[in-house]
Amino acid sequence: MKLVAGLGNPGEQYQATRHNIGFMVAERFASRFGVQLKKKGHQAVFGVGRCNGEEITVLLPQTFMNLSGASVGSALKSLGVDPGDLIVIHDDIDLPFGQLKFKCGGGHGGHNGIRHICQVLGHGDFVRCKIGVGRPAEGGEVVSHVLKPFNAAERKSLDRLLDGAVEALQVMIGEGLAAAMNEFNNRDLSV
Repeated sequence: MKLVAGLGNPGEQYQATRHNIGFMVAERFASRFGVQLKKKGHQAVFGVGRCNGEEITVLLPQTFMNLSGASVGSALKSLGVDPGDLIVIHDDIDLPFGQLKFKCGGGHGGHNGIRHICQVLGHGDFVRCKIGVGRPAEGGEVVSHVLKPFNAAERKSLDRLLDGAVEALQVMIGEGLAAAMNEFNNRDLSV
């Protein structure tokens, strides 16, 4: 089984923000494969289904971003998922808007949700699907940048980006990490 965890913050005020791109991709992915996100547990909403013949659980932690590890760690342990079968989808300011990058292992890169997951699991040996949201303008603050909604130009291509990310996850689950990295890393999915 693969555990696909989209990171974000619960609540209407965060719904359309850059920091919630992980939720957006996970919800679109769940919808594409008929996974209903109606179950409650692990401090999350989640659903179970199949993608490319593989059993999947899609998880949206409701703990707020900085405590994502509590939810992800609970689901991982309870479901008996190997860390290598955990895919965490999250925003990344070091990638331009529209780009995606798969990576396995490594540090948290300053992302508080990933930092907490690493702390709870005691390692970083899981797959990350990083979705670029760009950096703030010169002198801008990172926190206010990621907690703002996408601008008008970004909103015009957001659907293409979300669909591209879902396709990338499908390749990752069906063909493996190397295939997904080769096809999608640093490709602009917003055009």
